[in-house]
Amino acid sequence: MAEVIEIARLGLTDQVASRLRTLLVEGRIAPGAKLNERVLAEQLRVSRTPLREAIKLLAQEGLVDLLPNRGAAAVKLTESDIVHTFEVLAGLEAMSGELAAQRVTELALSEMQAKHHEMLAAFERRDLSNYYRLNAAIHAAINDAAANPVLTE
Repeated sequence: MAEVIEIARLGLTDQVASRLRTLLVEGRIAPGAKLNERVLAEQLRVSRTPLREAIKLLAQEGLVDLLPNRGAAAVKLTESDIVHTFEVLAGLEAMSGELAAQRVTELALSEMQAKHHEMLAAFERRDLSNYYRLNAAIHAAINDAAANPVLTE
């Protein structure tokens, strides 16, 4: 009997979540807009199953509101929601940076510096999609260098 390889499916879900996250963060899906699964599945060229799983992941992250029996919508944050979120993120980012500074390898540091230069170039070109992607990659690299699985979670 052939072994089921769940990793590929999860990988696809993560890829779909990443693409949806970008659409939401960049405002290409407006705050409060209902997520049309048929349209999104077609745009992203995936079936509805990984799309639904990705939407659930984004709901856990607070980017999507699940509407019982009505699908999902892009979260509509208030100014207060954003301030409170940034207060928590600032503390976590500070801890991650402090631990990374103590534990980072030369190789990891040089890779972060290279990504930083790429990010600056994307900013100069007004290439927001790559700017955000690289920014997230830098933050992930800092978190990886912190080497704290609880903080990562």
